[in-house]
Amino acid sequence: MVSRSPDRIDPGARAAAGLALADDIVARALAAGATEVEALVTSEDAYLTRFANSEIHQNVAEANIGVNLRFCLGRRIAVAATGRTDDDGLRALVERAAATARSVAELKDWGGLPGPRDAAGRGISGSASASAVGYAAATAEASPEFRADGARAVIAAADAAGVLAYGSFSTTREGMAVANSAGIRVAHERTTSQLLTVQMSPDGGTGYAEAAATDATTIDAEAIGREAAAKAQASANPVSLPAGDYPVVLEEYAVLDIADMLGYLGFSALAVQEGRSFAEPGKRIGSELITIVDDGADPAGLPMTYDFEGVAKQRVVLVERGVCRDVVYDAQTASRDGRASTGHGLPAPNPYGPFPLNTLIEAGATPRDELIGGLERGLLVTRFHYTNPVHPKLAIVTGMTRDGTFLVEGGRIVGPVRNLRYTQSYLEAIAGVTAVGQERRSLRGFLGSAVVPALRIDGWTFTGATEH
Repeated sequence: MVSRSPDRIDPGARAAAGLALADDIVARALAAGATEVEALVTSEDAYLTRFANSEIHQNVAEANIGVNLRFCLGRRIAVAATGRTDDDGLRALVERAAATARSVAELKDWGGLPGPRDAAGRGISGSASASAVGYAAATAEASPEFRADGARAVIAAADAAGVLAYGSFSTTREGMAVANSAGIRVAHERTTSQLLTVQMSPDGGTGYAEAAATDATTIDAEAIGREAAAKAQASANPVSLPAGDYPVVLEEYAVLDIADMLGYLGFSALAVQEGRSFAEPGKRIGSELITIVDDGADPAGLPMTYDFEGVAKQRVVLVERGVCRDVVYDAQTASRDGRASTGHGLPAPNPYGPFPLNTLIEAGATPRDELIGGLERGLLVTRFHYTNPVHPKLAIVTGMTRDGTFLVEGGRIVGPVRNLRYTQSYLEAIAGVTAVGQERRSLRGFLGSAVVPALRIDGWTFTGATEH
């Protein structure tokens, strides 16, 4: 499928249209008898160019709009969603939500919808526009030819190294508007882009590289291609290594999984309230070298000004020099603790609670070469794959290495090893951090985005090698 270039639509006008639609839905729901109403309108223009066997083989485009209605009758809360925005579709949406609200049980600890004071912050409150951070016209208007040029640069690097390139280059415009009966009226637009590649050598080596950015023109496709190609060459003909505990240097792609898993398992107020989180204010869980924050306004990542309840995202210090400080809240979990939402609500209905979606681990002072140079005998790990929690409260995770695992002796890489399986507490891992890289990468994970450095850790428990 071949797509045309995106239309050059003013993001402020587009945000205003989303907010007008949200206002209309709120008015319809109030007229239908709701005591509280929240309307969330999301839109997305997503474009993707794929390549495999060092050839571009697909270019696709997709445009979506969604409406999410939270309809309250006292403490009876119903949620309905639709992709239709015509009059009949909106009428049916409200009728379905109202009927559901009349039949569901009361939510005893319902804290109500957030109000305008909760929405005020560094974003745009009570208005409709593109965010001050997080939007790049170059990304919103990126053409198939632009993405193809990036893919070709990656493929050229692979060709020069004698390896095959696979991957994708995506550019996305996302819009969100929220209006509720408590007075919230906010809208914003943002853009994201991601270029990733896996490259394979004839002798079984694989390499990986990735970059994510608000502005797609800042992604150095040639550098991404060279990085993955060098790994694919270097990891050919790997040898087996016995299971055991090894000091490791984790590259940023592997550290991303640590950031995501800790956010998913422990840095949510709901996880704390349900007694399944490791987080506790004042509790030391990491090395003094580790500080983790969530900040939706930091331009180093993929900024997001508001959450899906229309509340401005706040900067939350999760871990400060190894010590737990706070967790993230949405409106419901905040009401239970007598707190204000930190702007981390997800679309209703949300049984999972709030999550940190813009995680940043502070950079350290150690150059990349010195991270590896500090290993007498250990492993350099590019990234992790197929990771799953085993014990949430201890943050024990099982998984395997992938796309470049190397033995290091005397501070030098001596050769590739077969991928290894592991079972490891990520809390013990961050407690064992002995050095933090001075450079960071902006990456996309399963929990939004993260900005992370490479880490040197004094021990990682590997349980065996994979067969391939």
